[in-house]
Amino acid sequence: MSFEPCDDSALARTAHFILRDVLCLTPGETLVITVDTATDPRPARALAATARAAGGLPTVVTMPRLPFQGALSDPFIPEPVAESVRACDVWLDLTFPYMSGSRAHAAAMTSNRVRSLNLLDLGAGGIVRLFGTADFDRLFALQDALDALVAAAVGREGRVRSPRGTDVRFTIAKPATRKLRRIDRPGTYTPPGSAVIYPEPDSVRGMVVIDAAFHEHYTILKSPITLTVDGRIRDVTGGGTDLRVLDRALRRAGGGAYGSIIHFSHGFHPAARFTGRSFNEDIRVQGHDAVGFGIPWWLPGGGENHPDGVVTMHSLWIDGEPIADNGVLVAPTLARLEQELHGTLH
Repeated sequence: MSFEPCDDSALARTAHFILRDVLCLTPGETLVITVDTATDPRPARALAATARAAGGLPTVVTMPRLPFQGALSDPFIPEPVAESVRACDVWLDLTFPYMSGSRAHAAAMTSNRVRSLNLLDLGAGGIVRLFGTADFDRLFALQDALDALVAAAVGREGRVRSPRGTDVRFTIAKPATRKLRRIDRPGTYTPPGSAVIYPEPDSVRGMVVIDAAFHEHYTILKSPITLTVDGRIRDVTGGGTDLRVLDRALRRAGGGAYGSIIHFSHGFHPAARFTGRSFNEDIRVQGHDAVGFGIPWWLPGGGENHPDGVVTMHSLWIDGEPIADNGVLVAPTLARLEQELHGTLH
């Protein structure tokens, strides 16, 4: 298996930044890094070495690659893996499909001790790009501004369009997640660079055309897949051979039937690249939209048990006010923050 080339010194600097400046690792704290047999091994080695040099107590736990994510992965997570993530201070998950939403993840969160960061399928290059190539404080200035905009828009109409044919409207619901600049409290967190937008599932109407899909694996589609949505997903067409795989994943996540759209997002990370190698990086590319399909997380059977699609270079409106145009933020304050962020790349 081959992995993207990456400068060792850049990876080492980034690992130090993630552990000390993002995850606030202190001497004596335990760190568990979960990986699977398809994971790029370089990030785990760099993170474990950095943790030990900082006085932490790292452990790398390797298991076979999970066939599904979330609770669907429960039968495949070995008990020693579940025990290790429950009994640590800091957990970095580099598995994909990933463990969030599983019983093991729920037990770790119930302990009210674990600070978890989902690095998932990020390879060495992706980790350096997302955490080591732009001013992190300016990145979070834009992250916080976008998250605040979405939080203030609860009950208003969102609209997403794309050159491929996406045109969908929905009522914006209350945010359910939060990103922290410094992860100094228990919980599960994701890398910055995308703002998540939760719709009221029954309100979503229109067409969503996706260019990449995470169904049972992650792939750029050879031909787009179109989902027709009227409260629930009503029809799925296109996609060639991937259509059957997505159909199977949708029905598995929906308990035998198609579910709803449970999230949109806006990616804005200036260094992220759309390569098809990493779902976690591709959804953070400027103007990319991660669209989640399935059962809402607050209902039985919901949560992380859902496939995702990627809409590229979308335009976004809130109550008719333009927020992004073909991937670029155009709302005045956001546009200024985005321009300043791009000026910090190195």
